[in-house]
Amino acid sequence: MLGVLGAGSLALMVLGGCSVKRYEGVNLVAGKQLFVKNCSSCHTLARADAKGIVGPNLDDAFRNSLADGLKRTTIRGAVRQQILYPETGGTMPAKLVSPTQADDISAYVAYAADLPGKDTGQLATAVASAGAGKPAVEAGGVLQIDADPSGQLSYTTKTATAKPGPVTVKMGNTSGTMHNIALQQGTGPSGAVIGAGKIVSSGTSSFTANLKPGTYTYFCQVPGHRAAGMSGTLTVK
Repeated sequence: MLGVLGAGSLALMVLGGCSVKRYEGVNLVAGKQLFVKNCSSCHTLARADAKGIVGPNLDDAFRNSLADGLKRTTIRGAVRQQILYPETGGTMPAKLVSPTQADDISAYVAYAADLPGKDTGQLATAVASAGAGKPAVEAGGVLQIDADPSGQLSYTTKTATAKPGPVTVKMGNTSGTMHNIALQQGTGPSGAVIGAGKIVSSGTSSFTANLKPGTYTYFCQVPGHRAAGMSGTLTVK
């Protein structure tokens, strides 16, 4: 390792699956959680299973420099600076997180950027797998399929079932990232986009459709989200 956060011992502790708490004032577990919640909708980072395409791919961005000997402490500083002082007029919002949270996020990005393999120990379980929830089941003509609350570009489940007939599909969104839910059926019924800056009065994205037996795809229409995996299969029978 090229001096992850200035200490190879930290890398060994994380990769070995030992307890990961604070190290020189940063918390990698919190950093991963905060990254997924606040950054994964825009950036790709393989170890965080982040697939956003709005901003730079963080694995690609640092790959060549790391190969040339760039220290991960330098990455940490650059990422922290960008979070706290984003470019004026850019897509990254100012004051996205607190300085302490920026410390944790930048430490995790510095650790994870272009690092082969998968997180282990507490880092492996810091964020639930995208779409790993139980299948959604329609009840009384209502089908609830919520956006992943952690900020991942996913719904809480990738599978759902319903009976034929009128069905109201509802999506709650507490992640802060803009999402909606739509059905690939002809022109496709869809709900409103809700989330940061787009909260509707009900706080729910919903639509009603008269469903016939068959298999449908539900997905998010926010640009880039479906391509990143925010979709699922609805079986009507």
